[in-house]
Amino acid sequence: MTTSHSEFLHGIRDELPILLGVLPFGMIYGVSAISAGIPASIAQAMSCIVFAGSAQFVIAQLVAANTPALVIILTAFIMNIRHMLYSASVSPYTHKLHPLWKWLLAYLLTDEAYAVAILHYQKAGDDGQKHWYFLGAELALWITWQLSTAVGIFLGAHIPASWSLDFASTLTFIALVVPTLKDRVSTTVALTSALAALLVFALPLKLGLALAVLIGIAVGLTLEIKKTQSIQ
Repeated sequence: MTTSHSEFLHGIRDELPILLGVLPFGMIYGVSAISAGIPASIAQAMSCIVFAGSAQFVIAQLVAANTPALVIILTAFIMNIRHMLYSASVSPYTHKLHPLWKWLLAYLLTDEAYAVAILHYQKAGDDGQKHWYFLGAELALWITWQLSTAVGIFLGAHIPASWSLDFASTLTFIALVVPTLKDRVSTTVALTSALAALLVFALPLKLGLALAVLIGIAVGLTLEIKKTQSIQ
């Protein structure tokens, strides 16, 4: 019989393989944040409050470039728009939950937790307990992210300032993106975004990054709509 306890542990177990990739990602973020001049306490607080790896990396880069706060906030917002889609996707399964549950799950929502949770929700079973699975997966990721960030911050504080680590986050993003390019749409979006980023790199206030993201989103949506129409 499915219980809240068994669902919670099930969520943790399914998230564990993904955490192997999260650990080095969090450590590299911590190192990058320190090398960008962000105080250790602020870097760790960002992992608690923002809790979005890609956005945190970009924020660190923009801070290092002395970008105005408004531009940093706008860029982070654009990068995290996908979370609205995640929320819309799981809402049919969570709309009956107490508002406190919804707030908690929304705060902990990430790409990796969503990936396992939505598959679990789509399986036949007791939907009344599946939010505990969601919570287990999310908490496992949250704790791992906080710990790996702390380790990275500690290491970053002991790395000489003469060591340039600006390339670390770029290499990490490349390593994360390349394995996911498995179809024409995703490959086209990645190449278009990369080309756009190069073309608008010289824009002031690092606005080129936000513009490249928007162009990538627009291209992806256009291709997906055409793909859907052709199937129909």
